[in-house]
Amino acid sequence: MNKTDSPPHPGKANGAQGVMARHHLEDLSTRTASALVLAAAAAGSLAVGGWIFALFWLVAALAVNWEWQRLIGAPLPWLRMFVGAGVLCAATILFRFRQTEFVFLLAPLAAGFAAWAAGPGFRLWAGFGLFYAGGLLLSVLSLRHDPFFGACAIAWLFAVVWGTDICAYFAGRLIGGPKLAMRISPGKTWSGFLVGVSCGAALGAVVAHMWPNAQAPLIPVFLLGLVAGALAQAGDLFESWVKRRFGVKDSSHLIPGHGGVMDRIDGFIAAAIFAALFGLWRAVPPSAAAGLFYWQ
Repeated sequence: MNKTDSPPHPGKANGAQGVMARHHLEDLSTRTASALVLAAAAAGSLAVGGWIFALFWLVAALAVNWEWQRLIGAPLPWLRMFVGAGVLCAATILFRFRQTEFVFLLAPLAAGFAAWAAGPGFRLWAGFGLFYAGGLLLSVLSLRHDPFFGACAIAWLFAVVWGTDICAYFAGRLIGGPKLAMRISPGKTWSGFLVGVSCGAALGAVVAHMWPNAQAPLIPVFLLGLVAGALAQAGDLFESWVKRRFGVKDSSHLIPGHGGVMDRIDGFIAAAIFAALFGLWRAVPPSAAAGLFYWQ
């Protein structure tokens, strides 16, 4: 028997397995620590409100725009990032001073400029990226703006999206079964999706029902949470598809253990945009947060 044909030494195999196990535990601890820090920062900004809340989500939107414009690999990335950053900062200031009509004039102009700078083959991608980052920013600012239901709306979103993500992860690991979208995200299962969305919707309904100024009815808010949770999972799949489309594993390396900001809040972006649009559609007078919880 040749030396190369001999079976591996049991001690070496066990050692390799031990190294892999330690690496997995270290990675899991890093991911957990990063998630807790981000959750605490998001909850803290919500509690303080005002400019602190606006600046927290402005930073998140700036990071999303930066990651997106880098990810697509189009020409003139720094020019597109600079223009997008300027519009996002201006939108935050204008929104805080209730000059929202100017935001809806600036955003299409900036998206058009980004599309022009990106060149053929990338124009739709570059322009959409600015709306993607801007949609996150304007959605959370619109929801938080309501003095009675605003904080509850963001807390409800946190509960739905975080509850869906966590429960889907553990349910998928424990139950397994058919894959949700094998070609896009091999780790996701239908069991994880169904359990995660149901648990996230239930947790969100309880949070909104017990919130002092909201006391929202359980059934309508639970059904709303089912839609928001499903869209959060769809947002996660969408970002995974975009990364596969451009051959990128992580949107960036800004967050230890998680990759980029988009990797962490892709589902939240989809759910927040839905919640803001649905709330504005329902509410009279217009108030995105009131439209979610006022069902009298």
